[in-house]
Amino acid sequence: MKYSDAGVSIDKGNAFVERIKPLARSTFKKGVLSGIGGFAGLFEIDRRQYRHPVIVTSTDGVGTKLKIAFEMDIHDTVGIDLVAMNVNDIVVNGAQPAVFLDYIATSKIRLDIVTDIVKGIVNGCKQAGCTLIGGETAELPGFYADDEYDLAGFVTGVVEKDRIIDGSAIRQGDVLIGIGSSGLHSNGYSLARYVLLEKKKMKIGAYIDELGCTLGEELLKPTIIYVRVIEKLVKQKLIKAAAHITGGGITENLPRVFPKQFSAVIETDSWDRPVVFEMIKGLGNVDDMEMIRTFNNGLGMVLVVDKNSVQKVLTTIRSQRQKAFVIGEMRRFGEKKQRVEFI
Repeated sequence: MKYSDAGVSIDKGNAFVERIKPLARSTFKKGVLSGIGGFAGLFEIDRRQYRHPVIVTSTDGVGTKLKIAFEMDIHDTVGIDLVAMNVNDIVVNGAQPAVFLDYIATSKIRLDIVTDIVKGIVNGCKQAGCTLIGGETAELPGFYADDEYDLAGFVTGVVEKDRIIDGSAIRQGDVLIGIGSSGLHSNGYSLARYVLLEKKKMKIGAYIDELGCTLGEELLKPTIIYVRVIEKLVKQKLIKAAAHITGGGITENLPRVFPKQFSAVIETDSWDRPVVFEMIKGLGNVDDMEMIRTFNNGLGMVLVVDKNSVQKVLTTIRSQRQKAFVIGEMRRFGEKKQRVEFI
């Protein structure tokens, strides 16, 4: 008996590593001390750039959005989502992403599929300015369905200690600015799939006039990577707090970044919502609060800024071809108020 008889191909695993080495190397930058294929990745922090460097880390996956990739047989965009879900979490503290690692688990390695996944990861790393320094690919026969896989990502970034964004500078009257999303990003797909594909029996390849594309293309739109625009705002010292709006929506994510003595007051009609959200809400008869708690509803990032800096922040965001909206303000927390209040 051989290992391959049990469904695991060491030769395919080695071939995959050789295939992705040049892809990973295309993300390398100053500080990388190791290549792909070792037991660990080595990266040197430039001490001339930092006086007191602080390591910032995060880990996340893509979730059931992968089911759409399986049905569409399109695998070169979910890697962008994987990077985005991680790097967007650390830039809210002002960190610059440095290195990224991926974990791909599948029933059986198909070189075309796993290579496309890594192409997406490389694309995401280039957008975020970080290095794909290593990863792991696990072949687990019998654990996943044929041609299915799961993804996990891990990012490490660096921030100067006295430039950490932690919300401590927030004051009464500070303004909330939302940065637009491309759609669902990588959250709420269990509900979206239930409403659109299971309950309403919509076809993944059907062209939807309101969306201007097929349903599958809409659902596979990659998560926006906000690193470049946030870095520009950080360098100008324009951000007091930032929240990545993921699972749990604004109600769960925004309070994580501001002190308990404040509440966020948000005007619900102050930003544009992509059509896909109205489609899910209407077809699924989903009430407003459930939508707000489940999806980003068109805002992938929410910033807290000084009221005197609003125009400068809006101009900077829009110069990066991102949509930006003034959506509310910070107020002192009252006895009857919620941490996030919608008006």
